[in-house]
Amino acid sequence: MKQKNNPVAIVTGATAGIGLATADLLKKEGYTVYGTSRRPESDSQNGIAMLACDVTRDESVAAVIAEVLRRSGRIDLLVNNAGFGLIAGAEESSIEQAKSVFDVNVFGAMRMTNHVLPVMRQQRNGRVINISSVLGFIPAPYYAIYGATKHAIDGYSQTLDHEVRGFGIRVISIEPAITRTSFDKNLVTPDRPLAIYDSVRNSIIETSRQQMEKGDEPEVVAQVVLKAAQAAKPRLRYPAGPAARQLALMRRIVPEGIFNSILRKQFKLPA
Repeated sequence: MKQKNNPVAIVTGATAGIGLATADLLKKEGYTVYGTSRRPESDSQNGIAMLACDVTRDESVAAVIAEVLRRSGRIDLLVNNAGFGLIAGAEESSIEQAKSVFDVNVFGAMRMTNHVLPVMRQQRNGRVINISSVLGFIPAPYYAIYGATKHAIDGYSQTLDHEVRGFGIRVISIEPAITRTSFDKNLVTPDRPLAIYDSVRNSIIETSRQQMEKGDEPEVVAQVVLKAAQAAKPRLRYPAGPAARQLALMRRIVPEGIFNSILRKQFKLPA
């Protein structure tokens, strides 16, 4: 395996949005960056090496890790960003649909992590950063399954960090709020929609789109990823952006009843 002086990073879901902004920033900061996508359009993007990776398949993940090691000889940072969204009433999705969201958003991150941990243990150094969401610590109506994946990522990250910290490895979750990405354009629709939810669901989809237009730029999240990657003593969780920090503070200090009233008003739900 080749050995290079630059730290080596892998960023999943790096073709657009938070993944692309993170890959670009890491490259500017001196990292050798490998971006992944299920179907990359070219071998490189903005000077970043792009590799095909389906995070739902172990053999695809193993092949990418092997290729990065062949080219660079080490892996210092893994950013698990690949994922997709679903806005639906909780009962509007079959178990199979829920499994498909978890397979990318949660198990995909686990697959990538499981394959890099032996490398990082051997190096006695490494950092895994998982892109979560404020929906990892607050409820959001009609985001039940998506929010469940982010709660899972937060719990997984915090627990795993304690397990691997003794090997020189840290695991961190980043929790953005609304970010200007293609999230709304890549939403999955419920596979068993119910008419009783149509009006509110459609309203929430439209509200989410409007909020996204005013959201943080992906570069805001990328800066927090970089901070977590380089911190000598990183925290387990980093809210990303002013709105995320405000929500994190509110969740800690605002009484539950008041918080839920604010949330229902935000989502235009009856009191």
